[in-house]
Amino acid sequence: MFGSGSQAREVRRRRRAERRQWRKEHRRPGPPGPYVLLPWLLLGLGAFSNLFQGDTPNPWIGGIGLFAFNSLYISVVVRGFDKRARESRLTYVLLAALTAVTLGLAAGYGGSWLLFFPLLSLACGTVLRRHWLAVGLLVLAVAACVVAVWHEDSASTPWTLAYGTFISGAVTAALLTLSETVTELRSTRQELARAAVEKERLRFSRDLHDLLGHTISVIVVKSEAARRLAPHDMDEALRQVTDIESVGRQALTEIREAVTGYREGSLATELDRARSALTAAGIEPTVRRSGPPLSPQTEALLGWVAREAVTNVLRHSAATACAFVIDGTSDRVRLTVTDDGRNPAAPPTPGIGGTGLKGLSERLAAAGGSLEAGPGPGGGFVVMAELPADASGTSDDWAGAAENH
Repeated sequence: MFGSGSQAREVRRRRRAERRQWRKEHRRPGPPGPYVLLPWLLLGLGAFSNLFQGDTPNPWIGGIGLFAFNSLYISVVVRGFDKRARESRLTYVLLAALTAVTLGLAAGYGGSWLLFFPLLSLACGTVLRRHWLAVGLLVLAVAACVVAVWHEDSASTPWTLAYGTFISGAVTAALLTLSETVTELRSTRQELARAAVEKERLRFSRDLHDLLGHTISVIVVKSEAARRLAPHDMDEALRQVTDIESVGRQALTEIREAVTGYREGSLATELDRARSALTAAGIEPTVRRSGPPLSPQTEALLGWVAREAVTNVLRHSAATACAFVIDGTSDRVRLTVTDDGRNPAAPPTPGIGGTGLKGLSERLAAAGGSLEAGPGPGGGFVVMAELPADASGTSDDWAGAAENH
C-alpha cells in the first residue's frame, strides 16, 4: 500500500515537472502593456506635494489640472498600446487635450510642474509615428526649454529638461515599434511553418496519387492477363504473377521514398515499365527517341509524365497501340504520348482534365515547361509535355507548385 502511494506521488511530481517544462518551452515574450508607463506618473509627486503643502497659488485650479492630466495621460497611453484605438480620431483629441493641460500647468506654475513635459513626451511616443513623432518631440523639447527659461525655477536645467523630453518619447516609440515588429515576425514565422506543413502534405498526397494510381492500374491489368492465360499457358500466367509481385515490391519501395521526400523518377525506367504494362494489357507500345542526353531533373519530370499517361491509357482508352516520342534540341525537349483508343469523356478542345494531369501541369510550369492533353486530330488521346533541356529546380520546388492541387 505504501509502495503504491509513493508511486502515485512520483507520477504526480513527474507530471507537474513536465507541465512546468512545457510552459517554459512554449512561453513567448509578448509586447509590453500600457502599465509599464504608469509608474512614470510618480514624476508628478513634486507637483502634488506643492499643492498639498499650499505652495501652489489657486490650488483648486492646480488640483483640477493635476486630475485632468493624470486621467488624460492614462487614457492616451492605454489607447496608444492598441493599434486600432491608436489610429482613431478620439486618441488624437485626447492627446491634444493632454498637450493643452501640460502647457497650461507648466506655464502657470513652473518648478516641479515642468516635469509634466517628459510625461507628455512618453504619451506622444505611444501614439505618434514617423515624421509626426519627430516634429512633435522637437516642438515639445523646444517648448519645455522655453518655459523653463522663462520661469527660471525649473527642477533641472532647461537643456536637461529639453533633452529628457525629447529622449523619453523617442525611446518609447522605438521600443513599441520594435515590439510590434517582433510580434509580426513571430506571426509570419508561424504562418510560414503552417505553409511548409501544408506544402509537405500536398506533396505527399500528390505523390501517392501518382504512385498508387499507376501501380494499381498495372497490377489490375497483369492480374487480368494472368487470369486469361491460366487455362491455356500456365508458364506465362506465372510470369505475369511474378511481375505483379515485382510491381508490388517496387511500389512499397517508392512509397517509402515518397514519405521521406527523396524519390526521383527516371524516364528510361518508366518507359520500360510502360512497355511491360501495355504489353500485358494487349496494347502495342512503340518508343522513338532522338536528341541529346537530358539532365536528371528533366528525366525525372518526363518520367512522371510517362507514368501518368500510361495510367490513363490503361484505365480509360481501350487502345490497341500507344506511341512515345521523345525529341529534343540543346534548348528544349518534348515528350508526346499518343494512343488510338476511344475517349468519349474527353473535352472537345485540348486542355488539362483529370487530377493527375493538373498536378503534372503545375510541376512542369514550375520548371519552365508546359503540358497539353486532349483528343488527337485522328482520334485517340494525346499528352504532350515540353521542358527546357536542363530544367532547373528540385523535386521540392515542383512539390510547391502543387499547392493549389
